[in-house]
Amino acid sequence: MNPNPLDRQAVRTRFGRAAATYAEAAVVQREVGSRLLDRFDVMRLTPTRIVDAGCGPGTHTAALAARFPAATITAVDHAAAMVARAAPSVAAPETSWLGRLLGRGPAMAAPAIEGVVSDLLAMPLQRESCDVVWSNFALQFVDDLPALFAEWSRVLKVGGVLMFTAPGPDTMIELRRAINLAGDDAARRVRQFVDLHDIGDMLVHAGFADPVMDMEVITLEYASADALWRDLRAMGVTNTLAARPRGLMTPRRLAAIAAALDAGRRDGGPIRISVEVVYGHAWKAAAKKTAEGHGIVRIDDIRRGPRTTK
Repeated sequence: MNPNPLDRQAVRTRFGRAAATYAEAAVVQREVGSRLLDRFDVMRLTPTRIVDAGCGPGTHTAALAARFPAATITAVDHAAAMVARAAPSVAAPETSWLGRLLGRGPAMAAPAIEGVVSDLLAMPLQRESCDVVWSNFALQFVDDLPALFAEWSRVLKVGGVLMFTAPGPDTMIELRRAINLAGDDAARRVRQFVDLHDIGDMLVHAGFADPVMDMEVITLEYASADALWRDLRAMGVTNTLAARPRGLMTPRRLAAIAAALDAGRRDGGPIRISVEVVYGHAWKAAAKKTAEGHGIVRIDDIRRGPRTTK
């Protein structure tokens, strides 16, 4: 469990309010989601069901449907307003007789996209019913990552793949520094994100095989602190820590944070904010133990018998 947990109701409320503004402001999320999609290029997959876990307003739901037209895409998010935008994110192709007459091709069925409003820790999906769990920048909205990975393992078929991105611990390090310089405590204002090595260990414990993890740092540039605040509000990612200070920040403290950010400019250039992006994928392995801890012996292993050496 995270030592500084989130106020889950505040997370859901603020994220839902951002449904109409999130996609435009989420520059990093759009870019890294597209890069994550590109990683499918080296995989041989013919999925029938893909879970877009933490789909937001459907930023990449349509792209998943386009890449895997034979699959049903299940778009899951805890904010109903986000799911309402994600589920109908793919418009039906031209099906009219006029379109066919004009040479636009035969009528085609619209991709199957279903929306589900649910906590990611308890998705209403059957055990081992999905081939791919795909999640772009959703891990930061969950306190208990081991429980999250266990849930994703539950819904994945053996041999299914988990693909995800997440913010790493150096995300917004400049803002943390500015908050501390302004005399406040950044730990009460900005969430601390999990290191990729710790995420890899959690995946192995949840039953995933050979997780592949890597990271990069993307730098955002802002003309002013106000522009940064606008983007954070538009994405619904303002402070939702359970232990956050209640009430509005004073104008004096806000000005001091802005001044500290301004002091970090180089030669009068823009304010730079780092986003550490963690990429990961792992395959679900066959279970070696039952939930009660008993070992599992497979019939095929018995038939093969013990290995012999000459």
